[in-house]
Amino acid sequence: MNAVFKRELKAYFVTPLGYVFIGVYLIFSGAFFYLFTLTSPTPTPGTGVADFTPMFSLMFFVLMITVPLLTMRLFADEKRSKTDQLLLTAPISLFGLVAAKFAAAYTIFLISTAVMPIYGIVLSNFTEVSRRAIAGSMAGLLMLGAVYTAAGLLVSSLTENQMIAAIVSVFANVGFLFSSIAAPYVGIGFLADALRSLSLLERYDRFTIGLFELENALFFISITVVLLFLCVRVLERRRWA
Repeated sequence: MNAVFKRELKAYFVTPLGYVFIGVYLIFSGAFFYLFTLTSPTPTPGTGVADFTPMFSLMFFVLMITVPLLTMRLFADEKRSKTDQLLLTAPISLFGLVAAKFAAAYTIFLISTAVMPIYGIVLSNFTEVSRRAIAGSMAGLLMLGAVYTAAGLLVSSLTENQMIAAIVSVFANVGFLFSSIAAPYVGIGFLADALRSLSLLERYDRFTIGLFELENALFFISITVVLLFLCVRVLERRRWA
């Protein structure tokens, strides 16, 4: 497992992919911080402290598109180059294999996200900053990244084409977004409630305003675990095919 993790992590820096993701992440997060927080540190209504909500809310949409770039090659490239059978027959459990690849992609995401608390430190020199709001937003961002990474990993295990994996992953992420938008138009009550409950955006927005709710945290963790489990099942079927 450790060998697979190191190999995948190294691959992100041998190719431009890791640098591109980190660069795009920093460009967008920095631009959002400058435009919506630093140059216009509008206090959160009723609190008198700086509002980080716009920056973190917009990062939701950036990650929806960029995280699939991290995961598109993880299994698709193995299948294309015919090295997947070597992995599937290696002395490592399928769960360990999936976990190692997930950890490698998520590590790149963590490296990129490490800059976010620095923005709060910078802004604290200009106005009052809510540590609770930043902590909640960071927690939401980390869990959102885990869901997107797991979803991309699952899609990558289903195809040998990296571009198809990336595109389908983006559409899957968009599906989580539009579940809440479609809910009001569904005439069946329980189905509308089910669609609304699957919305990542509504749950993520709760974190961006500093509300750390156990229910929402468990939702993100559960979705991540389910997606990784499905990925293991896909590989299991391929192993015995």
